[in-house]
Amino acid sequence: MILISKYLFPKRYVGLTLWPVIFLKTPELKNDPVLLNHERIHLRQQLELLILPFYLIYGVEWLVGLVKYRNAYTAYKNISFEREAYANEDNHNYLKTRPPWRFLRYIFN
Repeated sequence: MILISKYLFPKRYVGLTLWPVIFLKTPELKNDPVLLNHERIHLRQQLELLILPFYLIYGVEWLVGLVKYRNAYTAYKNISFEREAYANEDNHNYLKTRPPWRFLRYIFN
């Protein structure tokens, strides 16, 4: 399910996935296949981790990154879930061929 909410986002962000909903900043973003693929990758990650652990790991990785990089955006870009989603958002067949638990590759790499 996709919902639109311009009030949910800081300036640089346009999409957010909270199982089972993809939130977009504007209606036009429904036509952005790369963004939708990125957010669908997050849905798969959340499902694999039975939702709640995804958010816990995400938060811990962001906090560790914040200490390490001293920059919130850099910390965000280095979260394993984001790294997987950004690396594969252009591959529209990715979710069809993605092995389970693939985000683990991005934690250790």
